This record gives sequence, C-alpha cells and structure tokens, in this order.
Amino acid sequence: MLLHPFSSPGTMTLDPPRRTLLMLLTALGLTQGDPVKPSRGPLVTCTCENPYCKGPTCQGAWCTVVLVREEGTHLQEHRGCGNLNQEFCKGRPTEFFNHYCCYSPFCNHNVSLVLEATQTPPEQPQEDGQLPLILGPVLALLVLVALGALGLWHVRRRQEKQRSLNSELGESSLILKASEQGDSMLGDLLDSDCTTGSGSGLPFLVQRTVARQVALVECVGKGRYGEVWRGLWHGESVAVKIFSSRDEQSWFRETEIYNTVLLRHDNILGFIASDMTSRNSSTQLWLITHYHEHGSLYDFLQRQTLEPQLALRLAVSAACGLAHLHVEIFGTQGKPAIAHRDLKSRNVLVKSNLQCCIADLGLAVMHSQGSDYLDIGNNPRVGTKRYMAPEVLEEQIRTDCFESYKWTDIWAFGLVLWEIARRTIVNGIVEDYRPPFYDVVPNDPSFEDMKKVVCVDQQTPTIPNRLAADPVLSGLAQMMRECWYPNPSARLTALRIKKTLQKLSNGLQRPKVIH
Repeated sequence: MLLHPFSSPGTMTLDPPRRTLLMLLTALGLTQGDPVKPSRGPLVTCTCENPYCKGPTCQGAWCTVVLVREEGTHLQEHRGCGNLNQEFCKGRPTEFFNHYCCYSPFCNHNVSLVLEATQTPPEQPQEDGQLPLILGPVLALLVLVALGALGLWHVRRRQEKQRSLNSELGESSLILKASEQGDSMLGDLLDSDCTTGSGSGLPFLVQRTVARQVALVECVGKGRYGEVWRGLWHGESVAVKIFSSRDEQSWFRETEIYNTVLLRHDNILGFIASDMTSRNSSTQLWLITHYHEHGSLYDFLQRQTLEPQLALRLAVSAACGLAHLHVEIFGTQGKPAIAHRDLKSRNVLVKSNLQCCIADLGLAVMHSQGSDYLDIGNNPRVGTKRYMAPEVLEEQIRTDCFESYKWTDIWAFGLVLWEIARRTIVNGIVEDYRPPFYDVVPNDPSFEDMKKVVCVDQQTPTIPNRLAADPVLSGLAQMMRECWYPNPSARLTALRIKKTLQKLSNGLQRPKVIH
C-alpha cells in the first residue's frame, strides 16, 4: 500500500528515503497510488526531464516539477507529465519532497522548487559537560572526511560528463563538416546514391547544446508553419525551422520520427537537432537541419530553366528520396515504411550538387509490416489542397491502410514531375513556372475548388506537347500519366519510378545550369 506523502507522522511506516522514492514514482505516474481520473480536456505538452522520459517532451493532463532529497543532502529535480494522483498538486513542501503542477504548454520549463527547511529539535539540557568535548572533534573530523569524499566524487563525475560531452560534440561537428564539404563526399563513402547510412540525429543532450550555440543570421522563408532561418554553428551554416505555436504537432512529429527512425540518406533532408528554447520571453520550437542555399525546388524552378539532363537529375534524386521513405528495411539498421502525405515542390530542396532531398515530415505516417502497426500521429493539419489526390478530396481514402497513403504520395509526385517538365528546354522552347492546375483554380484554391476540377471534371495538368519530340522526356510524360490514374492501386510505385528514371538518365552528360 502506498502512503500519502502528506499524511501525519503517526501514519508513516517507511523511512524517509524510501518514502521519498515512492512519492517521486507516484508523482511521475510510474507506480500506482490512489488514482484520480485524468482530465477530459485537451492534453498539454510539457518538458520531460527525468530518467523515464522517452524524449524531450511528453503529454499529459498537467505538467509537473518534482524536487526530492535523496540519501544525504543530494537534491534531484524532475520534470514530466501528470495524469494520476492530482492530490499531490495540493500538498505542502516537506524537507524531503516538493511537487508543483501547472496546466499550460511547457509551463514547467523554467520552474525551480525549494524544500521546507529542516526543523532543528530544541536543545536538551547539558547533563554531562565532558561528552561534547569528546564527541565534538570526532564529529568534526568525520564531517571533514565526508565532505572531502563527496567533493572528490563530484569532481570525477563532472570530468566524466565533460569527456562524454566532448566526444558527442565531436560527433556532431563531424556530421556538420561532412555536409558542408559537399554532398559528393557522402556519395564517395556510399556504394550508391540510394544507400541508407546510420543514425538520424544526435543524443538529446548534444541536440540541446548545439541548438543553444546556433546564432540566427537571416530569415530565408516564411509560411503558415512559421519561419526558416539560416543560422551559424561554429562557422558552419545550418537551417533553423522555427515552428508557429499552432503547428506544434508538426514539430513534435518531425522530432519523433527523426529521433526514432534511421533516416540518414542523401535524398532526405539531413537532421541535426531539435529543441525547445526560450527567446524573447516565449518558448520557441526549433528544428535544425542541413542548409541548402538553392532553397526549395519551387524557388529553384522560378529562377532556372533546365536542360533535359538537369531535369532528369532533379527527378531521379527526388524519386530516390521518396523510394527510401516508402520502403521498409528490416534488421538492426532498419526502418519502418513512411508515407510523406504533403509532397510538393516547396517540400523538396535542391542541394549544391543539383540533387534533390525531401523535407518536412510533420504529417508523415509510419508502418511496420513486421510488428503490424500503423502510426498516423496526432496532427490535425492536412496536406496541401492543390496536391491532393482524388480519393482524398472525395474523402474516400482508407485511413486504416498504409498503401493508401503511399498512393497519394505518387499522385503528388506526378505533379512535381510536371512542374519540372514545364521548365525544361526542348528545341529552344520553355514555359514560365506555374503551379499545378494554375489555369483552372485560384491562387489559394479551396477544398471544393480542387474537388470539382480533379474529381467531378476529372482533369489533370496539361502535359506540354514538346515533350513528345524528345525520346527521354516523352518517357517522363508517360510516367506522369501513370502517376495520375484515378484508381490509386493502378499508379506506379516509388521504386518503379526511381528505376525507370534512372534508365532514362543513363548515359546523359553532367548537367549545366542555364541562367
């Protein structure tokens, strides 16, 4: 039976250290107490810093901070989420335990607690004058020895932590330097451009350290999601995506995927760190990734016209990234299958070697055939309406079937290929950049606008006639059509798209950028 931590001294039957440990476990929801039903209101996201955390944040009915005095005088402060034992929130601090509750997002991030001062019992009348004279020096000597041993232990522990941190920071520096020295360096280390590497992110401690050493330099993009900045970390450029408060779930989802899935791949945006940081009296959600100065494919296509070789290089690399997301890899270095759910030219970046990498996994869905689970996340955000497949617009998609999500990615990928094709020069002819369906829907189309065009009228973007004059680009045009079949299961797979594009690009010369 677990005793209430604030019951009277007469009911306590456990010694203080054990009682304190039980109170800590109960406050963090890790053992059974007298449960109180969790609130039926929305869950709050809290800072999670205790030995049982699975990440830097957690979600519960309220946020908690627990301060406990362990054996001796050592204090430990833990942060987490609460769902049970709400009576702890109303208790008064004791000399061993203090518990604080709050009910707004990240409200436990910068809270510090103190314990009740230890009460000194009244002095007893001195009965023997000799006893203090004997015990005083002995006790003083013991205290000095104990303090010396404790100090030595703290010094050694700090040295070990510093050595561990230096080692991990060395690892993060290596990752950044590899990305800055050029993607070709990674290509030389890998047997093929579609080979998966090891690890997606750094340890949580290093992620926080890196994030707090980043200096923001310039804002390079804004949208409904928030802002993207170019930052500097020890002289190296990094991209910092700062999420708006209404897109908190996207930050949480990307952080979760990057920290639990091995996604290191040339054609997936390289992840460095994720952190919650307090700036300008508010909590900001940061996602730090590799920086690519060409920006998104959307921006790149507005600035550049493409030779067929460059068009295929962009298309092949983007297909390679999508194929890596869609495939499940088994084994210790494996990964679940992932569907993107918001594929578009704005979420594809162009690297310095003119290859593409796929970004923004805030809506991604994960599936593992081995363990038979489908993880769709908890994000109320929906994909971009202009790129939605007909079954999504008609609300006929099977949400319990992972293949359904992959088929919607293929529809959207066909639209990205169409954007690339419009900007490709054939016989000296090229068209201005336009988004898909630019000629039949407004700039910011509604759900109903897209549903009428795609589902009722069954329209697809008009493929430029000039592509038929080029033997390679005519194959690209046929691929688009096979991405847009109304029957989702009839569409090409990402792996088939990748292999077909690689065949088309075989033997082509190194592309040039046309200004």
